[in-house]
Amino acid sequence: MAASKAVIPRVRAARTSKRVDKSSPTSTQKFIERLPTDILNKILSYLDASALFTISHVNKRFYQLASDNALWNKIYLTEFFMDKTRKPKCVDKLLLKTASAEVQGQAAGYCKQLFFKTLAARDMNKWKRDLGLISHHTGLPRQTERVLRNLDITWELTVSDKSGHEDTLELSCSQFFETSVTLCWSGGGCLPDYQQISTLQLHGVRRIALSCPGLKNPGRRSLIVKLDMQALPKGVQVIGQDRLVEIKLLQPGIIMGIWRGQCSVAFVMFTLHLHRLLERSIQGSIVCPYIEPMVKSPFDDIDPEYGLHGYQLHITLHNNVCKFMSASFSQLFCRRDQVRDGLVQLTAISMTNLSQHTPLTGNITLTWRCEALQGSVENCCIMSLTLLDEFRKPFWCISCPVSMELQKSALSYDYDGEHHLIHYQDSEGQVKMKLVWMDEQKQFVLVSLVVYVITCKVNKHFSREY
Repeated sequence: MAASKAVIPRVRAARTSKRVDKSSPTSTQKFIERLPTDILNKILSYLDASALFTISHVNKRFYQLASDNALWNKIYLTEFFMDKTRKPKCVDKLLLKTASAEVQGQAAGYCKQLFFKTLAARDMNKWKRDLGLISHHTGLPRQTERVLRNLDITWELTVSDKSGHEDTLELSCSQFFETSVTLCWSGGGCLPDYQQISTLQLHGVRRIALSCPGLKNPGRRSLIVKLDMQALPKGVQVIGQDRLVEIKLLQPGIIMGIWRGQCSVAFVMFTLHLHRLLERSIQGSIVCPYIEPMVKSPFDDIDPEYGLHGYQLHITLHNNVCKFMSASFSQLFCRRDQVRDGLVQLTAISMTNLSQHTPLTGNITLTWRCEALQGSVENCCIMSLTLLDEFRKPFWCISCPVSMELQKSALSYDYDGEHHLIHYQDSEGQVKMKLVWMDEQKQFVLVSLVVYVITCKVNKHFSREY
């Protein structure tokens, strides 16, 4: 009898262990998935937007169930058309009926997208007033950086190689300045070799503030730049190098650091001007950039023979850490007889006017960082330029890395140091800056600054025929 009693507990223990196996997470998940769709929809109807978005990442079936228009329409109406007691707002009763009718016949996921789009627009309206505060010097909204941060806007870099593989990289670091922002992605083995890269795509991403444990908040992507690397000329301009990296200017505003003696990428850097950066970051689509609306040409009652007048220029020289120079120049003009070779010339600093010459702070260098390594490339920096027309509206905006080249010393009774030139050119104009290195003061002095705008840009803007 004693022996038989000793056997019984062991048998019961074995049976108990089998029951534990049946209640494992895998078995529970399969049991939930076997539930009828109606029951699952009923369960999901008790979830809020955060929980519903989170559960859509479990598997394909839950993604389809969690995209149901009826579920999201309920959340949408509750959020935007109901008061705290879940009764329709008086002023929105008609809109409530209209919103409910629009759901009929829409594809799955329509209400989900509508909810996030409306939520984003509501948050955006809170910050429109801040964007109306315009800087007298730059002609741009003063609070652009603050608004971008409060709206939780960031940027992502998508890299495709020649085999079709695609990776999306999180931003490594960013730095805001008066009229621009620099964005940098470090290689760290995440980027393919330079020769294997097919395309680079920069997207602005607007994240919606939801509580989604373990997941990124939902976001809408807006294409800002798409660069086809295979369409670049073979001799891509090298604007500088140090003992570790060589910096290639892929196109205005985009540089890539390549490890010297290798093909691997150390970093990718974008410089973006703040003019309409908010719109470019959120109002485009995933495949199409934001298109600036056409603005009717302002009425100019000045005789065209008089030429251009009343222009204002704001220019900053900086790297991704510090600023070397920041200056504004007003009342720039160009007479009709000064328009030559299809270019309108606006002189901000004249070589012969010593009172206009501007000293710079520090040496002109472009710093970089990649994980534990960092460096500084001499004679390179970032130029951010904003040209305002006579109505104080942004007319030409640039933010681009530039290089400084040593020139043959010109005869000068005022400066006997080394002369340098920064020359920028794109499809809309040119910028020429002449600097002199003062050996005793150990600093650069900007002795000439001339901006050239192509006449067809002016003619299109003001309906002229220069």
